[in-house]
Amino acid sequence: MSTVISIEDVSKLYRLGEIGTGSLAHDINRWWHKVRGNEDPYLQVGVANDRTAKGDSEYVYAIKDVSFEVKQGEALGIIGRNGAGKSTLLKILSRVTTPTSGKIKVKGRIASLLEVGTGFHPELTGRDNIFLNGAILGMRKDEIRSKFDEIVDFSGCERYIDTPVKRYSSGMYVRLAFAVAAHLEPEILIVDEVLAVGDAEFQKKCLGKMKDVAGQGRTVIFVSHNLAAVSRLCKSVLWMEQGMVRDLGASDLICSKYLANDSAAASVRKWEGGERAPGNEWVRLLEVNATTFGKPADQLSISSPVDIAMLYKVVSDGKILIPNIHVYGDDGTLLFISHDWFSGWRSRPKSIGTYQTIFKIPANYFGEGRITVKVAIGTYSPFEVHFEESDAIAFTVIENDSDNTSRGDYAGHLPGVVRPLLATETQVLNDKFT
Repeated sequence: MSTVISIEDVSKLYRLGEIGTGSLAHDINRWWHKVRGNEDPYLQVGVANDRTAKGDSEYVYAIKDVSFEVKQGEALGIIGRNGAGKSTLLKILSRVTTPTSGKIKVKGRIASLLEVGTGFHPELTGRDNIFLNGAILGMRKDEIRSKFDEIVDFSGCERYIDTPVKRYSSGMYVRLAFAVAAHLEPEILIVDEVLAVGDAEFQKKCLGKMKDVAGQGRTVIFVSHNLAAVSRLCKSVLWMEQGMVRDLGASDLICSKYLANDSAAASVRKWEGGERAPGNEWVRLLEVNATTFGKPADQLSISSPVDIAMLYKVVSDGKILIPNIHVYGDDGTLLFISHDWFSGWRSRPKSIGTYQTIFKIPANYFGEGRITVKVAIGTYSPFEVHFEESDAIAFTVIENDSDNTSRGDYAGHLPGVVRPLLATETQVLNDKFT
């Protein structure tokens, strides 16, 4: 496949505070270097974009020395924390802003969805904006008209298509904007985190459409904090950190590395067992982990089981200790709580020693999304909590194409963070209701 995007040592430097160098002498010096064909002397000073620490320089690199290539028909995901430079990179690719240094080569028409209302004129109707965006992409009027009904149907905004878009809700704005960007046949589709504004059903619909676009030989660049969505859509992922490329490779590998980089977001968490470990004079937590088929479950398929194990040390005799887990969805909703209540230990104290309790969650239980686990150990008679460790571990559940065999052709469109495959029974009741 041919290369459609080539980025070589691209950097974008911003000056904090006022625009300009700050003095007439520096401005004249900058102009003199420019007319002589030399580089700007005041753009050579800068620090990495670390938003957590105060810097000494007035200049900061939003992105620095970024290099990568994207092939035709490839879906590339870009991940990273807030302030990592993801949106700046997309704005440079979309020609919203220019790079300070480096080279960019793009082959083909680009349609971008970087923020709510990108490319829309608020005073124009939805109908007018569809034709306006198509014209910007270089399409003829009859080409846009042939796609018009499909765009309106996908967006779900038919009732409001002749209303000025300034009266649309943010969700309607995004629905129509994505429908336009995806259906007007750009060679390259660039989508930022803006899809998070839409509801869950529309997000699934958009992911399906982007997958179709990539399948048609067009290129997709997708930025999102939803790692399940990134893993499902993209075969390769670019991880950005402090404006630079931290890693680039297969989506499963890079997403796992990204999650493991944050101890609170990883599937394994360990403590030394001393006073810093969660617990008290009765019990101390040593480790919590999530595994699937014996391997760390930073990321797992819907059709895979997951074991959540607690390793803890009883340091004093005399308490009936009941481990429990609290499982949360990616929006913070408590999905369920489970206790070690039926193993035989609920009626007798644990003696001094090291113990492991494993909670076994079956396959085909979770839907797509981010799962976070809080662990605790308590005594229930009388009630006493010995420790609670919030966000102890986390893992991401994704739906692979192979999972469709157990869910049907519409598996990718089923909502819900919990989607158990329940045992069912169907009986013919005609004889009873004739």
